[in-house]
Order: sequence, then structure tokens, then C-alpha cells
Amino acid sequence: MIDDLDRQILTLLQKDARLSYREIAKELGIAVGTVYNRIKRLEEEGVIKGFYPKLDYEKLGYGLTAIIGVRAQGKRIIEIEKEIAKDDHVMCVYDVTGEFDIIVVAKFRGREDMNKFVKSVLSIDGVEKTTTHVAMEIVKEDMNLKP
Repeated sequence: MIDDLDRQILTLLQKDARLSYREIAKELGIAVGTVYNRIKRLEEEGVIKGFYPKLDYEKLGYGLTAIIGVRAQGKRIIEIEKEIAKDDHVMCVYDVTGEFDIIVVAKFRGREDMNKFVKSVLSIDGVEKTTTHVAMEIVKEDMNLKP
């Protein structure tokens, strides 16, 4: 079970995953061993799935973000989701309710890059339709929630 101390550790790690155990311990007023044991347990339980740098994708040349709705044949949805998820452009794949069966969030270098991707999705057996929305401006893009 996650307690308040775990949440405090997670909050600090979300702000800066490079913090040392010593720095976290000092910030929270606890022993270094406690920090080590808590983080190790959170990793083993799958709460912490890895430590990643927060990148500016625009500066890396991925200035186009698309949100793509995919309508698919029900019996093929899981296979289609797995196939789409393999593409390097894809940030998120969601199995959803509503007008579409799958929502994909992906980043591209430009229209041609996006066009190739959408056509490849449409060529997957069982995909019936896609609808692509291009983000005009990114107001917030942060996968971190307060634990």
C-alpha cells in the first residue's frame, strides 16, 4: 500500500528523477536507507516503471502532435492496438468508449511523416476509419499526476 511518505518520495522524483537517495532523505528528514527501501519496493511493485528525462519534442524536430481516433472491428481491436503501439511516433494508445475504439497520440516531424503513419494505420486489417486532429498549440503536456 502506498502511504504519505511514498507519495512525498514520488513527488520529488517526478520533479527531478536524478535526485540521489541522500538528497531525498535530507529533503524529507528521513534516513537514506528508508529512501532506498521505499524506492526499491515501489519499483518491485511496478509503481515506478522507470526513470526518464523530460524531453522538448519540438526541439528534437517533432513539432506536429496528432490525436487520432481509430474505428476498428471488435474482434481485432487488441491486435490493432498492439500493432499501432509498435510505431516509434506513438506516445499513447488508449482503448476507449465512444465514437472510436482506439485513440492514439503521436508526434511527427511534419505532414508527410504524419500522412505515412495514418496511411499505415489504415492499411492494418480490421481498421475501418481514422479521424486525425492536429494540435494547434500544446497548452499542457505532462504525464505526471500528483501521487
